[in-house]
Amino acid sequence: VQLQASGGGLVQSGGSLRLSCVVSGRTFSRYSNYRMGWFRQAPGKEREFVAAINWSRSGQYYADSVKGRFTISKDNADYSVYLQMSSLIAEDTAVYYCAADFSPGTVVDRSTEYDTWGQGTEVTVSS
Repeated sequence: VQLQASGGGLVQSGGSLRLSCVVSGRTFSRYSNYRMGWFRQAPGKEREFVAAINWSRSGQYYADSVKGRFTISKDNADYSVYLQMSSLIAEDTAVYYCAADFSPGTVVDRSTEYDTWGQGTEVTVSS
């Protein structure tokens, strides 16, 4: 299974960006119940949880720092997950990673729960 993230770039404070993550791979069809997440890592900081969504069940989860500003969504037909980011601030500057958890449990915000990661896409918010 491979994850391909895209959509990062340079945006002014208060602006918006939409990140995309496409899931592919021959073994992917084995999984009917999994969770997709977005994490980010700013320079000099640890990777942190941003948002997650269950693929086959209801459930969206957000870090407190992005609630009300970011929206995670999915397209089952295209095997894609999106992160719509609005009202961006300088603190949102980071490399954003999408990840897949193929045996999701109750923990959604721990990076070690996720099995497969994309390569990251860089978001820079200028103040």
